[in-house]
Amino acid sequence: MPNLKTSIKDLRQNKKRKSVNDRLRNRIKRAVKKQNTLVEEGKVEEATKNIKHVYKVLDKAARKNVIKEGKADRIKSRLTKNLNELSQNNVKTAKKSA
Repeated sequence: MPNLKTSIKDLRQNKKRKSVNDRLRNRIKRAVKKQNTLVEEGKVEEATKNIKHVYKVLDKAARKNVIKEGKADRIKSRLTKNLNELSQNNVKTAKKSA
Protein backbone atom coordinates (compact mmCIF):
# COMPACT_ATOMS: atom_id res chain seq x y z
CA MET A 1 0.00 0.00 0.00
CA PRO A 2 1.27 3.46 -0.80
CA ASN A 3 2.08 5.78 2.08
CA LEU A 4 2.27 9.18 0.45
CA LYS A 5 -0.85 11.18 -0.26
CA THR A 6 0.03 11.56 -3.94
CA SER A 7 0.72 7.85 -4.28
CA ILE A 8 -2.68 7.05 -2.82
CA LYS A 9 -4.33 9.42 -5.27
CA ASP A 10 -2.32 7.94 -8.13
CA LEU A 11 -3.46 4.45 -7.21
CA ARG A 12 -7.07 5.64 -7.13
CA GLN A 13 -6.71 7.25 -10.58
CA ASN A 14 -5.08 4.13 -12.01
CA LYS A 15 -7.98 1.96 -10.83
CA LYS A 16 -10.52 4.27 -12.48
CA ARG A 17 -8.55 4.42 -15.72
CA LYS A 18 -8.14 0.65 -15.76
CA SER A 19 -11.89 0.09 -15.40
CA VAL A 20 -12.63 2.54 -18.23
CA ASN A 21 -9.98 0.97 -20.48
CA ASP A 22 -11.21 -2.54 -19.73
CA ARG A 23 -14.75 -1.47 -20.59
CA LEU A 24 -13.57 -0.11 -23.95
CA ARG A 25 -11.52 -3.23 -24.69
CA ASN A 26 -14.52 -5.45 -23.94
CA ARG A 27 -16.66 -3.26 -26.18
CA ILE A 28 -14.15 -3.72 -29.00
CA LYS A 29 -14.06 -7.46 -28.45
CA ARG A 30 -17.86 -7.77 -28.51
CA ALA A 31 -18.21 -5.61 -31.62
CA VAL A 32 -15.54 -7.52 -33.55
CA LYS A 33 -16.93 -10.87 -32.47
CA LYS A 34 -20.44 -9.88 -33.55
CA GLN A 35 -19.13 -8.75 -36.94
CA ASN A 36 -17.26 -12.03 -37.42
CA THR A 37 -20.32 -14.12 -36.56
CA LEU A 38 -22.47 -12.11 -38.99
CA VAL A 39 -19.93 -12.71 -41.74
CA GLU A 40 -19.68 -16.42 -40.92
CA GLU A 41 -23.46 -16.78 -41.00
CA GLY A 42 -23.55 -15.01 -44.36
CA LYS A 43 -25.75 -12.10 -43.29
CA VAL A 44 -24.38 -9.48 -45.70
CA GLU A 45 -26.87 -6.68 -45.05
CA GLU A 46 -26.61 -6.87 -41.26
CA ALA A 47 -22.82 -7.12 -41.43
CA THR A 48 -22.67 -4.05 -43.67
CA LYS A 49 -24.75 -2.06 -41.19
CA ASN A 50 -22.77 -3.38 -38.22
CA ILE A 51 -19.36 -2.53 -39.66
CA LYS A 52 -20.06 1.18 -39.16
CA HIS A 53 -20.59 0.54 -35.46
CA VAL A 54 -17.35 -1.46 -35.27
CA TYR A 55 -15.45 1.37 -36.97
CA LYS A 56 -16.88 3.84 -34.47
CA VAL A 57 -15.85 1.71 -31.48
CA LEU A 58 -12.34 1.13 -32.82
CA ASP A 59 -11.78 4.79 -33.70
CA LYS A 60 -12.95 5.90 -30.27
CA ALA A 61 -10.62 3.43 -28.53
CA ALA A 62 -7.70 4.57 -30.70
CA ARG A 63 -8.50 8.21 -30.01
CA LYS A 64 -8.46 7.55 -26.26
CA ASN A 65 -5.17 5.60 -26.57
CA VAL A 66 -6.69 2.35 -25.32
CA ILE A 67 -5.33 0.66 -28.44
CA LYS A 68 -2.86 2.00 -30.97
CA GLU A 69 -4.12 3.61 -34.14
CA GLY A 70 -2.33 1.03 -36.29
CA LYS A 71 -4.03 -1.83 -34.50
CA ALA A 72 -7.43 -0.22 -35.02
CA ASP A 73 -6.66 0.24 -38.72
CA ARG A 74 -5.47 -3.36 -39.02
CA ILE A 75 -8.63 -4.75 -37.42
CA LYS A 76 -10.84 -2.55 -39.62
CA SER A 77 -8.95 -3.67 -42.70
CA ARG A 78 -9.34 -7.36 -41.89
CA LEU A 79 -13.04 -7.03 -41.11
CA THR A 80 -13.68 -5.10 -44.33
CA LYS A 81 -11.72 -7.66 -46.33
CA ASN A 82 -13.83 -10.49 -44.90
CA LEU A 83 -17.03 -8.60 -45.62
CA ASN A 84 -15.99 -7.85 -49.20
CA GLU A 85 -15.13 -11.50 -49.82
CA LEU A 86 -18.54 -12.51 -48.47
CA SER A 87 -20.39 -10.01 -50.64
CA GLN A 88 -18.43 -11.11 -53.74
CA ASN A 89 -19.27 -14.75 -53.04
CA ASN A 90 -22.95 -13.84 -52.76
CA VAL A 91 -22.83 -12.03 -56.10
CA LYS A 92 -21.20 -15.04 -57.79
CA THR A 93 -23.80 -17.46 -56.42
CA ALA A 94 -26.64 -15.12 -57.41
CA LYS A 95 -25.35 -14.97 -61.00
CA LYS A 96 -25.03 -18.75 -61.23
CA SER A 97 -28.58 -19.35 -60.04
CA ALA A 98 -30.07 -16.77 -62.39
